[in-house]
Amino acid sequence: MAMTMTGEVQLAAPREAVWAKLNDPEVLKACIPGCEELDATEDGGFRAVAKMKVGPVSARFKGKVTLSDLDPPNGYKISGEGEGGVAGFAKGGATVALAEKDGGTLLSYNVEAQIGGKLAQLGQRLINGSAKKLADEFFANFAKAVQG
Repeated sequence: MAMTMTGEVQLAAPREAVWAKLNDPEVLKACIPGCEELDATEDGGFRAVAKMKVGPVSARFKGKVTLSDLDPPNGYKISGEGEGGVAGFAKGGATVALAEKDGGTLLSYNVEAQIGGKLAQLGQRLINGSAKKLADEFFANFAKAVQG
């Protein structure tokens, strides 16, 4: 099952500060809902473990994330894949763009993802609703981290 999601969030911080936080594993770990581990890898990416619950399906996903098309402090492409055992898998990517706006930074994102296994059987509306909720939670946490 494929899904797409776009959005933007206005952050009250300079673009360079937002860029630094987007590349800080400690900040990302604290902002990602359910994240238990997030470690930088030698190739500039991350290894991650996150516990997620989507409707009745709960799973611990283990995966890797890579950053590409780095254009500091304007944005990058983030790609990842995770395996959740019997719950299924998720893989996808996002383009993240930063622009100066209203004395702060406008962060825009465009996500494309695919899921399979039990998760894909839950139905598009539940999956999209859960994905939107996770994204909103991440960006609310990230806004606090940037402004804190």
